[in-house]
Amino acid sequence: MSSSAGKVVCVTGASGYIASWLVKLLLHRGYTVKATVRDPTFKKDYEDDPKKVDHLLKLDGAKERLQLMKANLLDEGSFDPVVEGCEGVFHTASPFYHDVKDPQAELIDPALKGTLNVLKSCAKSPSIKRVVLTSSVAAVAYNGKPRTPEVVVDETWFSDPDFCRESKMWYVLSKTLAEDAAWKFVKENNMDMVTINPAMVIGPLLQPTLNTSAAAVLNLINGAQTFQNLTLGWINVKDVANAHIQAFEIPSASGRYCLVESVKHYSDVVKILRELYSTLQLPERCADDKPLIPTYQVSKERTKTLGIEFIPLDVSLKETVDSLKEKKFVNF
Repeated sequence: MSSSAGKVVCVTGASGYIASWLVKLLLHRGYTVKATVRDPTFKKDYEDDPKKVDHLLKLDGAKERLQLMKANLLDEGSFDPVVEGCEGVFHTASPFYHDVKDPQAELIDPALKGTLNVLKSCAKSPSIKRVVLTSSVAAVAYNGKPRTPEVVVDETWFSDPDFCRESKMWYVLSKTLAEDAAWKFVKENNMDMVTINPAMVIGPLLQPTLNTSAAAVLNLINGAQTFQNLTLGWINVKDVANAHIQAFEIPSASGRYCLVESVKHYSDVVKILRELYSTLQLPERCADDKPLIPTYQVSKERTKTLGIEFIPLDVSLKETVDSLKEKKFVNF
């Protein structure tokens, strides 16, 4: 057992994609984990069904050291009893989906108010040494500056809310506003916070439901005729979960950490998938006739100080597809 044995930490939104891996790795390291699951009122498709948490209850160490608790992001104070007695709080709960009718209610309020409600609860609890916030490259790279192959995005970049609003990038806006508000709050309340800013997170799924980023890969291998004209950073979910824990455990960790193994256009992702699975029907052409959106670079310097050795994109894609197959989201 490591020095983490007996330490109590909290993970919010524990049934989510990144959070499930985080819970798994924390239990593996000997932590006691208080895990919050969504209140039924929070997400539009949530039925109060045990299948959402079964995968957590089956994790090694869950019987002894996992406590599932209900808390609603939009209820101020609902996290008070959850974070009490914890040394660390990992706030991952924030909605991520594209088909949005009311961005304010569906994305911005849960991200922004939810983050502040969790931080307010943390501010009341003297046991908490550090909060690790799951932010996103969404809160870093969207400021209207051109991104071309020689441009290196790093942690000093902040997305511009006005640019996000003008471009109608509601998810990006929700993460940007939430992280901005979080930094302001922890400064005013003299709290120790670190943010992890991953790009498009892929890799094996622990949860039974399909998450948005794995769905993007599923779409490519499941009969799509075209691929999007879009360039994204990509990162393995295991690296993301591991980075959260390192950011909590390494005393000198501070500020923000961008997590991007590589930046690739969807056309390159299709190319890698074609090499991995020669029999798959993959899209041959781009969804529009415009020039392909250029790639850019994201600095790995800071994240390497957390001891992260990045899992290569081809491995991550293979793990994602194999996991989608195993969970019967796709047959081939």
